[in-house]
Amino acid sequence: MTDLDPFSDLLDYPLYVVTAEAAGERAGCLVGFGSQCSIRPPRFMVWLSRANRTFRVAEQAERLTVHLLRGDQDRLARLFGGETGDHIDKFADVPWHPGPGGSPVLDEAPAWFVGRVQDRIDGGDHVGFLLAPETVSSVAGSRTTPLSLNDALDITPGHPVN
Repeated sequence: MTDLDPFSDLLDYPLYVVTAEAAGERAGCLVGFGSQCSIRPPRFMVWLSRANRTFRVAEQAERLTVHLLRGDQDRLARLFGGETGDHIDKFADVPWHPGPGGSPVLDEAPAWFVGRVQDRIDGGDHVGFLLAPETVSSVAGSRTTPLSLNDALDITPGHPVN
């Protein structure tokens, strides 16, 4: 997340860690493109880069877990944003547990939800995953300042930015 263009300079938005499991493989990455997109029924759209290993695992996954981090959770942001699962196991030194359908849940995340994949939408260099939230968890008092784009500007992505 470096060298922002003039359009991106205008924006600051929450970042999420998205995790997936399929065929015994786990993956996760830091995601900047995500938003609630429907109230009734509740839906959330998250966009994954085609360059990421997480995308390749998510293509086969029935569910994804979307984690909201606090602004001070730099270690998790760097791990999931600055490393690639092509070279390391991001889950090796991070406390986690399998959520619904086996989707990995990061224990340190103050809020997360598991969503069933309803659709996949081609968006160019990213693919949108339309999620129907099934399980939601939030630690009491977790309404703190979330990790945002401006918090992560110095993280060099594990894969080249498309």
